[in-house]
Amino acid sequence: MTQQTSQGTESQSRIAAVAQLGQQIWLDTLSRQLIESGTLARWIHEDAVAGLTSNPAIFHQALSKDAAYQPAIAAARSTESNPEIRFETVVLPDIQAACDLFLPLWTKTKGAQGYVSFEVSPTLAHDAAGTTAAAVRLWQTINRPNAMIKIPATAAGCQAITDVIAQGINVNVTLIFSLEQLEAVQAAHEAGLRRWVAHCQEQGTPERIGDVASVASFFVSRTDNTLDSRLPEGLQGKTAIALCKTAYQRWLDAQAGPQADLKAAGAKPQWLLWASTSVKNPAYRDTLYVEELIGPQTVNTVPDATLVAFRDHGIAQRSLDQATDAATEQLAAISALGIDLEQVGQDLQTAGLAQFETAYADLLKLV
Repeated sequence: MTQQTSQGTESQSRIAAVAQLGQQIWLDTLSRQLIESGTLARWIHEDAVAGLTSNPAIFHQALSKDAAYQPAIAAARSTESNPEIRFETVVLPDIQAACDLFLPLWTKTKGAQGYVSFEVSPTLAHDAAGTTAAAVRLWQTINRPNAMIKIPATAAGCQAITDVIAQGINVNVTLIFSLEQLEAVQAAHEAGLRRWVAHCQEQGTPERIGDVASVASFFVSRTDNTLDSRLPEGLQGKTAIALCKTAYQRWLDAQAGPQADLKAAGAKPQWLLWASTSVKNPAYRDTLYVEELIGPQTVNTVPDATLVAFRDHGIAQRSLDQATDAATEQLAAISALGIDLEQVGQDLQTAGLAQFETAYADLLKLV
């Protein structure tokens, strides 16, 4: 594919221009007001927003600020004693409504776009069996073909990913911060996908092989936010992008090599998704982690503020497979400084899990 550039026109938004380069833009927020106001539908129609993700922090913000939830919370309190079930009773209708808004896109693209993610309880992050059971229960409760169940990239999470994918359930793997974590996630996905393919072939339903979709959510901005203070100025603000570009090159190699037979059988590959793409450092361009990571067969999930910023002044230009030598040099320079990026990734994942657990505990207090 030749490199393409677009800064948007009056007839096409800058966000929609990214879709022309083969990348999906998903929204990293959800609330009842977003749905009922028509804003989400408008972004789907006008900006080619192709999916949506949620997490405990997102729902904590929604429930604490959106008064539309109060009747549902009161009703749930009168019928449910378990706070986790109360929470799900309140918010899963939003997930279902969002799935319904994206369903025409999912249908039109034959399941390539239009997914909505909901996360298993963060308290299950180190419980493989519990995560699998929760994923199955949530999948059945949401009951939408374009739902995705979010599972963290812990060791236990990876065990669950294999079992959940093998049952034909869409999975969004979250909290990936290092290349090693990503490799474990990809191996878990491939193992589950091979089981799913074998199951479909044994059942005489090869047409169902392509029903299962997955994304691997590689977190971006937190890496630079953590490392920059330890780096000389010339290396700051570049490590996260270098990791993503390296991950993408490895993904391309896997699709052409070890996983080529799965593709030939009709299975969907696990796409890379860039998460946590809001810029934490005000010295950097606020659209940095969108503009530098645009490439085919990837997803970038953005909070509404980043969506608005990119719509206003973002540059849609294929960049993910450009300057890959510079990315290699950046990671080599980091290593030469004695920084272990795998350990950094483990620390960030631990911190991310703690953040989600805190948000989840606070969330349950609201219901």
